[in-house]
Parts: sequence; structure tokens; C-alpha cells
Amino acid sequence: MRLTGELVEAGQDGSAAAREGAAAGAATAASAPPRFWPLLLVGAAVVPGTLLFLVGRWGDTPAVQAWRTVCLAVTVQALPFLLLGTALSGAINAFVPEWVFRRMLPRRPVLAVPVAGVAGVVLPGCECASVPVANSLIGRGVTPAAAFAFLLSAPAVNPVVLTATAIAFPGDPAMVLARLLASLATAVVMGWLWLRFGRSEWLRPAVRHTGHRTGHSRWNEFRLGFQHDFLHAGGFLVLGAMAAATFNVAVPRSVLDTFAGTPWLSVLFLAALAVLLAVCSEADAFLAASLTGFPPVARLAFMVVGPMVDLKLIALQAGTFGRAFAVRFCAATLVVAVVCSALIGGALL
Repeated sequence: MRLTGELVEAGQDGSAAAREGAAAGAATAASAPPRFWPLLLVGAAVVPGTLLFLVGRWGDTPAVQAWRTVCLAVTVQALPFLLLGTALSGAINAFVPEWVFRRMLPRRPVLAVPVAGVAGVVLPGCECASVPVANSLIGRGVTPAAAFAFLLSAPAVNPVVLTATAIAFPGDPAMVLARLLASLATAVVMGWLWLRFGRSEWLRPAVRHTGHRTGHSRWNEFRLGFQHDFLHAGGFLVLGAMAAATFNVAVPRSVLDTFAGTPWLSVLFLAALAVLLAVCSEADAFLAASLTGFPPVARLAFMVVGPMVDLKLIALQAGTFGRAFAVRFCAATLVVAVVCSALIGGALL
């Protein structure tokens, strides 16, 4: 037994010594300089200076100066409307009770759908906020078809968006009217389509609270909602302005002429571009106005599709209502929005 104990102690001492040796070796390796440290030192001294020199020379070229001008102009023009729209959205979320939405809607779902769509004209809200609001309405007993009509119309036809569209297209009231009618038609048609073909197993509402919570400060809820919506949408605005400037400056005119020269191809191209850019609805009119090489119907499709179907909305709808719903609803909305834009734009523009 004594011999066994001595062997165990010896083994423990050996393992401890091995661990200490390994730790010492690791410390020595960590303290040793890198193998090619002279090259790394030269690179750290030369590469940043070279990049700054090249960027400075490249930044003085006319193309980059034009890119900066377009990007800054789009951002500055759209920022006040984005600020106003997110402030109104935060105020509605904090100060307007949810029962107001329910009392506004008729009990018959077929009639509730167009009423919910028209309600978006007087109740402004960004597309990011419309998803949780629609989820909350469904949880409070509002028919899903009416909630989805409101989800689509509120960010597309509210007073801030229509005012921004009128300023982005001065002297062109037909564009404002076409946007209003095409967006309302899309929202109402999608609501009726859900009544006819929608299935409850596609819908998986998540439990998310919107509006005022008892015991909480309304002003604090307004501040938090406004801060979240503005910072979130502001980032997409800057990215959209950069993308619009890139299309105006970097993309060869021959490529744009390929799409712009064919009416139906230009509509599909700008509709797809609206999905990818994911610009806030309060700012997308200024981006559409900057795409001067495309016909008016195509730019209308850009403004109708954007607030209803884009990358961030697809993610929000999938996380809120489930992937099965988001895939079907967003695909159908894209098709209906393009068709309504082409028909109404072709008649008015």
C-alpha cells in the first residue's frame, strides 16, 4: 500500500511538473516575437500610409465626387421625413390605445379589409413597426386579413410618405395619386386573398407587446420606440443612399439602358431593387426620383414594392408569424404590388 501511494504521489508530481513545463513553454512562446516580425513591422508602417494615399487620390476623381454629392443629397433630403415619420410612429405606439383599431373596423371581414387599408392613410407608421402592431391586433381579436391589410398600407400611404413623394416629384401630382391608389389596391387585394386562400396553420403569431403597458411611462415608451425606429431605419436610409449613388455613378449607362429601354423589364428590375435595398418608406421617394433613367411606372413600382416587401420585412414577418407565412405572403405581395403598379401607373402616368 505504501509503495502504491508513493507511486501515485510520484505520478502527481510528474504531471504537475509537466503542466508547469508546458505553461512555461507557452509563456516563452507568447513572449517571443513573431517569426517574420521585421516584415510585419515594415508592413504596419507602409501599408496604412499607402492606402491613405491611394484613397485620397481616388477620392479626388470626378466620379467619386459625384458619388458623394448624390449620396449626401439623397440622405439630407430624406432625413427630415424619416425623423417625422418615426416620431409619429412612436407616438401612436405609446399614446393610442389598441381598442381604437378594433372599434374602427367593421365586424364583417370582407368590409374590415378595405377599412383597415384606408386606416393606413391617417395612421402613419414605418414598416418595421407595422409588423408587431399587426401581430398585436391579431392577438386582440382583429381578423388577420384586416391586420395584414393595415400592415401593408400603413407604411406606404400615410401622410408623411405622401408628402415626401410630393416633394420628391415636384409638379407631378399624378405620381402621388398613383402611389396612393396602387398601394391601397395591393393592401386590400392581399387582405381579400388571405380571406379566400389563407390557412390558420400557416400563421404562427408570436407574443410581442406593442403599445402602452400599465405602470410604464408613456413618454419613456415613446422615447424608446422613436430611438429604435429612427436608428434602425436611418441605417437602411444611408445604405440605400449609397446604393442609389452607386447606380447613378458606377453602373454604365448601357447597362441601365438595357433595363430602362424595356418597360416591363424596367418594372421588374426596380421592383427587385426595392426588395434588396430595404429603404424606409419615408425616404424611398427621393431614391426613386434620383433614378431618372427609368420610366415613371418603374419608379412607381419601386415605391409600392419597397414598403411592403424587402429583406428586413421578410425577416421580421418570418420571426413574428412563422416562415411558412412569410414565404407565401411576401411572394404573393410582390406579384400583386407589381401588377397593381403596372396597371395603375400605366393608366395615370
